[in-house]
Amino acid sequence: MSETPINHTVGLLLLPQASLSHYGQIAELLLHANRILERPHYRQRVLSVGGDCVLGAAPDYLASEKLETLFLIGDLLVPTAADAMLERWLLQQAKSGVQILAIGTGIMPLANAGLLNGKRACCHWSSIEALRVTYPDVIWSHHLFEAEQQLLTCAGGASTTDLMLSWLGQQQDLDLAVHLSEWFLVERMRPQDAQQRIPLKARIGTSQPKLIEAVTLMETNIEEPLSPDDLAYHVGLSRRHLERLFKKHLDSVPSRFYLQLRLDKARQMLRDTDRSIVEVGMACGFSSA
Repeated sequence: MSETPINHTVGLLLLPQASLSHYGQIAELLLHANRILERPHYRQRVLSVGGDCVLGAAPDYLASEKLETLFLIGDLLVPTAADAMLERWLLQQAKSGVQILAIGTGIMPLANAGLLNGKRACCHWSSIEALRVTYPDVIWSHHLFEAEQQLLTCAGGASTTDLMLSWLGQQQDLDLAVHLSEWFLVERMRPQDAQQRIPLKARIGTSQPKLIEAVTLMETNIEEPLSPDDLAYHVGLSRRHLERLFKKHLDSVPSRFYLQLRLDKARQMLRDTDRSIVEVGMACGFSSA
């Protein structure tokens, strides 16, 4: 392990309606990191807004000791109300060199304080369009998490663990991150640039049931791909009509979209399984692999 200070004080600021899942993922990984390091390197300090949080009574953030790292823990979707005092405090923390990691709607105080202006940040896919309107100076992404030197943002949910493994790997070394991923049965450590999986209905709405049906057929017929004519037949459209729907709503044609689905599946299998290239090719409909 790399040489690091004996103690690293971490503030876990639970915003109103913070997700216990987000808190639990962070707290458990920090606790187990200490076990691997065989010393209490990460000192966790639960903080609240006003002395109360989802865990019960907790010190107010204004009474916090000096921190090296601050986690702003919000909900997955429920927005955090503006709080001018909290935003001023965050500006002071950033100015003093504290690293800030915002989880889920914990991004809201950072955005309100202007700390994300001109920087890449992420949020849950269902909120991104509204946030682009409210905070046009922030470069919003659909990634699982974003790292901008001192400021890190995370979409929340399971991606909280992805962010933590990445951060702890940089704090210590990759071996520690790998050990944690194995201990907590994390199938794979998803990288920063991994995209959130956005449901097709969220991308195109519910007004195109035939298109959604066609994509569902593709996803359930990877090993033995259907022909464009078969797809059109099963959804009750002409091939030409189906091609127009794909072009209009997905900026692609059925054959290219289908191929991309199969290639994505093949990449995932090669990365996450021990199957050979030939086996993966066969499983993804590439019979000549």
